[in-house]
Amino acid sequence: MKALTWQGKRSVELTEVPDPVIKEPTDAIVRITSTGLCGSDLHLYEVMAPFMTEGDVLGHEPMGIVEAVGAAVRHIAPGDRVVVPFGIACGNCFMCGQGLQSQCETTQNREQGMGASLFGYTKLYGQVPGGQAEFLRVPQAHYGPVKVPHGPPDDRFVYLSDVLPTAWQGVEYAAIPPGGTLLVLGLGPIGDMAARIALHRGHIVLGVDLVPERLERARSRGVVTLDLNEHDDLLGSIRELTDGRGPDSVIDAVGMEAHGSPAAGLAQKMAGLLPDAFQERLMERAGVDRLAAVYTAIDAVRRGGTISLSGVYGGMTDPLPMLTLFDKQIQLRMGQANVRHWVDDILPLLTGDDDPLGVDDFATHRLPLAAGPEAYETFQKKRDGAIKIVFQP
Repeated sequence: MKALTWQGKRSVELTEVPDPVIKEPTDAIVRITSTGLCGSDLHLYEVMAPFMTEGDVLGHEPMGIVEAVGAAVRHIAPGDRVVVPFGIACGNCFMCGQGLQSQCETTQNREQGMGASLFGYTKLYGQVPGGQAEFLRVPQAHYGPVKVPHGPPDDRFVYLSDVLPTAWQGVEYAAIPPGGTLLVLGLGPIGDMAARIALHRGHIVLGVDLVPERLERARSRGVVTLDLNEHDDLLGSIRELTDGRGPDSVIDAVGMEAHGSPAAGLAQKMAGLLPDAFQERLMERAGVDRLAAVYTAIDAVRRGGTISLSGVYGGMTDPLPMLTLFDKQIQLRMGQANVRHWVDDILPLLTGDDDPLGVDDFATHRLPLAAGPEAYETFQKKRDGAIKIVFQP
C-alpha cells in the first residue's frame, strides 16, 4: 500500500509499505477514507526528528471502513464506518476506568517513561504505524474505534479522531465560569475549534494569532480577534477587553512552535545540528521549547483563573515563573486528549441535521496522499491559506 513516511528532517515521501495484517485478536484493519494533517505532525517534521526513524508511517487522525477484525473484536465488523482515536487504549485498565485513556496502562511506553501509545508518533509513543496511508492496523480495536453512521461526508466525523476531543478537553480543563471570558492563544485547528466550542456554550471568546486567514475565520464566527502584529502591548489590549482583570481562562493552543522566543528557537536549531543520540538526550533533559505563549497565558489570565495547555511542549526542564503562578493562584491543567472519554458528549453535535461547530467546512484543503510532501511544507510555512488539511486516500 501507499503511505506518507518520514524520511528525515523536513522530508516526507509517499512510499510503498507492506499492507497491514491482523496480528492480535484485538486488532482490526481499516481502509482509510480520510486522514488529517495535524499541527503535531509538524513537530515530527522538524523539532522531534531525533525520535523518528526513516520510513516511519505518519498520521494520527484517520477514519475509514473496517476491512477485517480479530476474534476478540465484537463491537465493530467489516463494512462498518469508524473513526480511529489518535491514542491507543484498552478500555479495561485502571487509567481507562478513570477516563484517562491517554495514560492507558496496557499501551503505556514504560521504557520511555511516557503514556499510552499513539498512532504515527515517534518511538517515545510506541512507533505505531500511522494513518496517513491507504490501510491501517488498529490495535486495541475491541475498544478504540468509534462507529459512526454511513451517509454524511467524512468531514462530519473525521475530527473525532483528534481535533474535536482535544479542543473539547481544552475547554473542559479551562473551567470557564458561566458567561465567562476565554482567551485562546493560537487559532490553528485546535484553537479555532476550542473557540467554537466555547462560543457554542455561551462564553465570550478572545483569540490571538498573527495569520490573517486564521484571524478572519475566527472573527467570522464571533471571536474577538487580536492580531499579534498589530498590538505592541498585547496584555494591555486584553485587559482593556476584560475589565482590567484579564480573562477567566486561557487556552494555549500554540505549544513549542510559538513565535517570540528567539533563545529557544536557537536552541532548537542548534539541537538539530547534533547527532540523533545527543539530540534525544538534550530534548529529554533540557528545555528546548519556545515558551512565549505559555508566558503570555500566565501574565494574561486573571488572578484565580485557569490555564489549559493544549499545545504540545517537548522540553523537560523548561523554566516556569512559579512565583507568579503561586501569587496569582493560577490553576494549570494539561495533557493528551482522552478521546473516548469525550466522544459521547461530542457525537450529538455531529449526528443532527445542523452543524453547530462548523465541521462540514472546517478543512481548507482536501488532497490526495500524493500531495502529502508539498502539503507538509505548505502547512508548516502557513501558505495558501492552509489551516486544516485532510488527505483522502
